[in-house]
Amino acid sequence: MKEKISGLSIKLITSVLLLSVLLCAAISYMGYREFTTVLEDEYNRSAYEIAETAKSYLDPDRLEHYLETGEIDAAYLEIQDRLDALVVSTNSYLIYVTRLSNDYTTSTYIFDAVHPDSGFTRYALGYTAQDMDPAYQDEVEQIMTTGERSAVYFYSYTQASGAHTTAGIPVKNSAGEIVAFLGVEKAMTALENARQTYVWNVMGITVLAVVLFLVVYIGFLRREVVSPILTIAGEARRFAEDNVARLDLLEQIRKKDEIGTLARAIGRMETDIVQYVENLTAVTAEKERIGTELNVATQIQADMLPRIFPPFPERDEFDIYATMTPAREVGGDFYDFFLVDQDHLAVVIADVSGKGVPAALFMVIVKTLIKNHTQTGMAPDQVFETVNRQLCENNEAGMFVTAFLGVLEISTGRFTYVNAGHNPPLAALGGRPYDWLPSKRGFVLAGLEGVRYQQQEIVLCPGDSIFCYTDGVTEALDPADALYSEARLRAFFRGRDLEGRPLAEQLDLLRRDIAAFAAGAEQADDITMLLLRINKTTGRDEHG
Repeated sequence: MKEKISGLSIKLITSVLLLSVLLCAAISYMGYREFTTVLEDEYNRSAYEIAETAKSYLDPDRLEHYLETGEIDAAYLEIQDRLDALVVSTNSYLIYVTRLSNDYTTSTYIFDAVHPDSGFTRYALGYTAQDMDPAYQDEVEQIMTTGERSAVYFYSYTQASGAHTTAGIPVKNSAGEIVAFLGVEKAMTALENARQTYVWNVMGITVLAVVLFLVVYIGFLRREVVSPILTIAGEARRFAEDNVARLDLLEQIRKKDEIGTLARAIGRMETDIVQYVENLTAVTAEKERIGTELNVATQIQADMLPRIFPPFPERDEFDIYATMTPAREVGGDFYDFFLVDQDHLAVVIADVSGKGVPAALFMVIVKTLIKNHTQTGMAPDQVFETVNRQLCENNEAGMFVTAFLGVLEISTGRFTYVNAGHNPPLAALGGRPYDWLPSKRGFVLAGLEGVRYQQQEIVLCPGDSIFCYTDGVTEALDPADALYSEARLRAFFRGRDLEGRPLAEQLDLLRRDIAAFAAGAEQADDITMLLLRINKTTGRDEHG
């Protein structure tokens, strides 16, 4: 962690140093530009003042005469002397008077005053040269045609003589005609020296200020930022290793800024994590205990349902097969089948409201009551009326159950059944395709006291089948929340060649069809199915 914090410190110092350098460069550049502009303006103004002074020495009406005759008289020499003196006194580089060609590229010199330190010789009267800088040709033309000073700053630089500023003005005769061009080139020697001095001074002062600032800043950074963060980081690393809260070091950081907030937050986090781990350990242990108990409950519930097939291997009059897939560890659906006596087989399928442990407990009670009363020989409607009355007596939780009970007289095929709000079974009767078994759906069990149930009766022949199920089949959902539906269930039995197939294979095919429809969607309800097929009857009617 120290290396990381040290790296952070270096990054902070580097960023400040970089900012200082950029600030120094920006200040130097802006100062350099402003300083240069002021000096250049001053040099330019001075050059134009010299040009106006030089123009006052001239006799514009005689300039053409000097060019045409080449005569150098006393007046010419006096003007030349005064221009030479002006060059020296003003420390100018050149002062010249020329006549320009029509295309403003060629100069014919009339006067040419050269500073003695320049190393150049004077151009004689009438000397012609193509020395006009193409960059300024248009501006010179404007000066010579309008008679006004150019707004463009004439700047030139040579390696031999350095930077120069040039002032160019027109010379008019007494008739107001422009007859010549007067130029003054002034060396900007002080400009370069002053700019270098300024830059070095600014850089020196800025570097000194940055160094002093960094010394103070580094001390402040270590005391106010790095040291507290190192303390916080060290405490966080120690806590990650031993998971024991130690708040004494963090409490020493009494800062009221973000670092202090961070220290207090780390302290609270350590305390909360220790408490959370303790609670999580207890919860995990409790969850494991509950999980173990649920596993036991799942096994107990599974053991309560008939799971050995064929259940009555000595009886060949019928085949029966059932399966249940709970949506949770334990569920509220159940099926049951048992022999009331040697000639009567009872089948039950039911769906308790709710899910999980409460539904499973209620299921045990309902299953036990239905089986106990059915085995006494009660008719199915009497069984449901008795069970309903007993369930309503102590049903503070308000739970209820839908159920279907049928009793098959094995010898005759007479099937007596009663429906308490349950899904109607599908039946394949007399060689016809599966269709809904006529069923009067009574009220649910445990829902209302004093309910009367009506039982119905049909006669099953060899080859007939009855399929009972819970709503977990028809209400299975696909990813788009569409229901499997009763119509799809009926179509499954009608559209498949199930004749002669074992009952377990038929229910497995249905389970796969439901799974394919769900396409991975989570199972929301218990899926319970029971299939009964009649193989033969003896034709003996013990009740007739």
